[in-house]
Amino acid sequence: MSRYWLTPAYEEGFDEKVAAINEVYKQAPERAKQGQHTESLDEMTGVQALERKHPDLPMCAGKVERREFEYIRHGTLSLTCNFDVANGELVACTACQTRNEQDFLEHIQRRVASDPLATQWHFVSDNLNIHISESLVRYVAEESDLGIDLGVKGKTGILKSKASRAAFLSDPTHRIVFHYTPKHASWMNQIEIWFSILVRKVLKRGNFSSIDDLRRKVLAFIEYYNRTMAKPFKWTYKGRALSA
Repeated sequence: MSRYWLTPAYEEGFDEKVAAINEVYKQAPERAKQGQHTESLDEMTGVQALERKHPDLPMCAGKVERREFEYIRHGTLSLTCNFDVANGELVACTACQTRNEQDFLEHIQRRVASDPLATQWHFVSDNLNIHISESLVRYVAEESDLGIDLGVKGKTGILKSKASRAAFLSDPTHRIVFHYTPKHASWMNQIEIWFSILVRKVLKRGNFSSIDDLRRKVLAFIEYYNRTMAKPFKWTYKGRALSA
């Protein structure tokens, strides 16, 4: 018997980054009162639309429910979702068959456009390359009314490297601010908690006849979740080391 273990990569400033994310969550309710949004977001990729070849056999006296082993593959979806830290609702979901820089940019653009009166947007995400892209930097600069030279990707200025782009996107003076979790610490992103709910409630036991059927059922669950289950997660992590 064995289990996987990932040795933490304690990058420079790890503890400070953990404390910063905790502070973002702590400040979310007060920021909401000021017309600001605090949202945790990430992608769930490779969500399979699997259809069982035969119906389940229901539970009956003395017998557990039985499920057909064989299934039909209908393809996969990539979900990009935003969880509102202050009110506990799933406020945005993009379901498409790709997950690239343009997809993520358009997702953020749609979300920001949904509330033109918002004074500031705070997004908690991991350090995936599409979350620190050139196109995202240019969009944030435009939304923040920054008429500055951003440089050339890979060569000069703000666009030079991932580190320089991440630093720009994390600037608290911008209208759109990204707060990045430390390396190997995506578990600090509250959207991961919501994804686990989606898996248990919809995906694990789901039966999907097509990609569109999968999309419809995910979106229907989001509507149901927001109407009947949504509440802020009680975030208790204070930065103490995880036990083995």
